Amino acid sequence: MELTLLGTGGPSGLPRPDCPCAACARALGRDARSATALLVDGVLLFDLTPGAVFAAARAGHSLSGARQVLLSHPHEGPAVEIPAGLPQPGRVPEGRELALLAGHRVRALATDAPGTGYGVTGPDGERLLYLPPGAGPAGPDTYPEPYDTVVMDVVRRPDALARLRAAGAVGPDTAVLAAHLDHDVPPGPELERRLVAAGARAVPDGTTLAARTGTGVRGLSPDETAYRAPFVPRRTLVLGGARSGKSVEAERRLETYPEVLYVATGGSRDGDTEWAARIGLHRERRPASWRTAETCDLVPLLLQDGPPLLVDCLSLWLADAMDSVDAWDDDAWATGGERKLRARVAELTQALRETRRLVVAVSNEVGSGVVPATASGRRYRDELGRLNAGFAAQCEQVLLVVAGQALVLRG
Repeated sequence: MELTLLGTGGPSGLPRPDCPCAACARALGRDARSATALLVDGVLLFDLTPGAVFAAARAGHSLSGARQVLLSHPHEGPAVEIPAGLPQPGRVPEGRELALLAGHRVRALATDAPGTGYGVTGPDGERLLYLPPGAGPAGPDTYPEPYDTVVMDVVRRPDALARLRAAGAVGPDTAVLAAHLDHDVPPGPELERRLVAAGARAVPDGTTLAARTGTGVRGLSPDETAYRAPFVPRRTLVLGGARSGKSVEAERRLETYPEVLYVATGGSRDGDTEWAARIGLHRERRPASWRTAETCDLVPLLLQDGPPLLVDCLSLWLADAMDSVDAWDDDAWATGGERKLRARVAELTQALRETRRLVVAVSNEVGSGVVPATASGRRYRDELGRLNAGFAAQCEQVLLVVAGQALVLRG
């Protein structure tokens, strides 16, 4: 199947009309997007939007050959004029299948938001899943095999992508294309970074690609035709100061995975209600499918096979490690504590080097603050700096989060 994304934006397009937000102000050039519409093999059109005829012409196509126009979601605003020769838009009833003379089979799928999802099987067996904005699959549907291409609202519904992965609808070779892009995330590098972490990509309006091979036909430069398998960093270190947003950033990087082991190194503190409240907030924003392990024994976890690990955080791991060697005492530090701590850190970084799991770790960046007044405080600051540097050396990507904004230091 040949897929042409006539538009990739939200129902109102991007920038939204009369919206003064920063994301809309930056949505210029290739970052400007018309409402999402998808043309399949020139014969099947999903979601008739304003300007679809001109969008098709810019992409080197004509809508004159379209034999079926299907709507996936309630279209708000003024009615869209139906171009001459184009059939009346309609919907396939949920659970029913439509067969086209061109050899395509279209099955209507239930979604958990207003609208209809569509599974398309092409004449040669290629499989496409198209979901409406803000929607994921409804119910415990099972899928016999992964789709070749999935077009969906990745930004607003990362949990839906996680469910599709868990159900087998999205596999390692599935091309996941972000559609219905709105002003939730600033366009450009920030949007690309978040999508790549989810194993997805956004392409410009007018892009034409082959469903099965995932390579661009028209509209993509040679560097962009490899979007099918974006590089997803396997080991990531997220640094930041207090309340910088580093934990949120780390969690966001794994929210499209159906299973994650959240490793909390802080443990519990009897009688500390403020600490308990902090832990409670962290737990509330995690997906229900994630498991939690409260431990500082990270090496065995890194060397075992299993789902992705989210370690929050290395600074508390270091405090525990320093406790174990009595590093706060000057004499103990000088008579073996330093050597023992360095051995613990070396063991951890070696395990990270050897791990085959997807790992996202959080740590505090404390080297830019006031010099601690005590020798033990300065010792902790120095050792955390060394730990962060050693851990970062084994990571494909390192981020620094400042005021909720992630700066890529590596990767």
